[in-house]
Amino acid sequence: MAQTERTIQMDNRVMLPVFGQFDANIRKIEKEWDVKIVNRGDDIKISGEEGSVHKAWSVMNSIAALARRGEEITDQNLNYFITAAEEMNLEEVEKVYNDLVCITANGRPLKPKTLGQKKYVDLIKNNTVVFGVGPAGTGKTYLAMAMAITAFKNNEVNRIILTRPAIEAGEKLGFLPGDLQQKVDPYLRPLYDALYEIMGSENFLKNMERGLIEVAPLAYMRGRTLDNAFIVLDEAQNTTPEQMKMFLTRIGYGSKAVITGDLTQIDLTEGKRSGLMEVTKILTGIDGIGMITLTNKDVVRHPLVQKIILAYEKLETKKRSDLDGKKDKRGRY
Repeated sequence: MAQTERTIQMDNRVMLPVFGQFDANIRKIEKEWDVKIVNRGDDIKISGEEGSVHKAWSVMNSIAALARRGEEITDQNLNYFITAAEEMNLEEVEKVYNDLVCITANGRPLKPKTLGQKKYVDLIKNNTVVFGVGPAGTGKTYLAMAMAITAFKNNEVNRIILTRPAIEAGEKLGFLPGDLQQKVDPYLRPLYDALYEIMGSENFLKNMERGLIEVAPLAYMRGRTLDNAFIVLDEAQNTTPEQMKMFLTRIGYGSKAVITGDLTQIDLTEGKRSGLMEVTKILTGIDGIGMITLTNKDVVRHPLVQKIILAYEKLETKKRSDLDGKKDKRGRY
């Protein structure tokens, strides 16, 4: 393989975040592509096999561009740039960080972190109904909540409604203490947690008391017409087709709805069909309805989560392949 060398110029203000604590970022890039990276003053030299040097050079240029704009260089965005270098245009990936969704209660800017997340946010901006499907950790619910809060603050809607089907993952509601609301509250806790983080507890509680924010199980939506509201239906893989139809027909004038779910984590009892699985097949191609499938590449939790999801995807693919091998000529098992 032909050996080559490329140089990047970088001042000390940018070099420090690019290299990372104890040069951790540089060591990761070196290990990924078997290149050597050294700095001489403001010059950073990358040497190794030509293709690998180009990828390492591209990633370092991209994270340097983020550092110049004051963006934090984290394990998550470094790992994403490394992955993206194999198959994406890194200049497009850089643009992801231009899109500010909102500022959280503690002053942290909330932005998409992957191309998939940016497409998801753009779909929510430009459609009345959006289906966001994908594995855990892809930001489906969190970004939907952030978009809801932004629309509420900008007076685009008068209220926020957050809902989930109260389906038990291995536990029975009847054995929990308290009345119905107290029984379902644990299932809605992730929605409360996101609201607290983005809005702050004081703003959240004030708007809850005024009825401008509602967090309720899906069953409470029946019989209502929801006008001028931003509605988020979370864990939609656990809706039945009847529940999904009921929910979608609640949407009124001036409203926007985001439906999120993970089709690999369906907790419905055996024999029941998932409303989310069905609706994503029958509502494609309708103006005003957007659909996106996020993947393991959009996971923004610990890097191990991405590997775990990939392992399960491989298992599911193998199971489907084994089942297909058992079909007869008429497609029967």
